[in-house]
Amino acid sequence: MSKVLLGLLLGAILGAIDGASAGFYEFITKDMLAGIVIGSTVKGLLTGLAAGFYAKKKQSLPAGIVLGLVVGFVLSFLVAAMPGENGEHYYVEIILPGMALGAIVGFATQRYGRPKAA
Repeated sequence: MSKVLLGLLLGAILGAIDGASAGFYEFITKDMLAGIVIGSTVKGLLTGLAAGFYAKKKQSLPAGIVLGLVVGFVLSFLVAAMPGENGEHYYVEIILPGMALGAIVGFATQRYGRPKAA
């Protein structure tokens, strides 16, 4: 499996899990959950795409993890900056899982997947 495809698949799976975990928060209603899962899956796909393309070009485990962290942070921050229904922002609840997803995907795309052909 190519590094880009690995990043996309892993990002989508972890993003869906991240979004589904929002159901544990008391301020999340059931009608909000589907949109959160879809949005988190898209964030995971974008993070996986970026990490996969980077891993395809450069082989550096620390740089891949940092790239995943940064992309996860930026995408999550953009979502967290939008206020909720009551006007509050949930930075920690959104950004920390997004950064963890990015770090995991950055690690996996550097470590696993088919390396670039010589």
